[in-house]
Amino acid sequence: MESEAQQSPSQCSRALELFLYFFKIGFYTFGGGWSIVAQIQQEYVQSKGWITDEDLLDITSVGRSLPGLMIGNVSYLFGYHVAGFPGALACLLGISLPSLIVLTVVTWCYTQVKDNLYVSRAMTGVRAAVAPVVASAALKLRKAALADRAGYVFLLLAFALYLFGGLSCILIVLISGFLGWLLSVWHCRKGGRS
Repeated sequence: MESEAQQSPSQCSRALELFLYFFKIGFYTFGGGWSIVAQIQQEYVQSKGWITDEDLLDITSVGRSLPGLMIGNVSYLFGYHVAGFPGALACLLGISLPSLIVLTVVTWCYTQVKDNLYVSRAMTGVRAAVAPVVASAALKLRKAALADRAGYVFLLLAFALYLFGGLSCILIVLISGFLGWLLSVWHCRKGGRS
């Protein structure tokens, strides 16, 4: 009981910090879930060291595979990983409230904004700026995802299945996870014989 009481204030203070950070980035992060992953990678992997690239990659893989919005799934899973349920709730609320606020304001003045040339051009610029942010996060996570030749084979297989096979992302992740598990079993048996 005493350890739970000691953990709770730490969890709550971490959850509050997570809420404030996700609330802040929720206002200026465009591009959906991938740009949030880039923000998390920079702040909580590189700067604070709360999680590893491997952890973030696992969270992103699961969040991308679950039903619903990737941005909400990844935020929730990340928050749960670093601060339990209070952290999960804090991240989810933090990332969701800015969108709700902005959409409410935009809805009120939609007729003035929808055909505005300046707004349209600004959004074109924002969309163009998102591409290098996402590419940067992908390159940083590459080392964790592609640790050996098998990772590259899985990457090419998943890419081909998605583009040419028409398979859903969930099915591709499940197939890759199963193949990775088979590979690890094979390596263990091969190592056991030596």
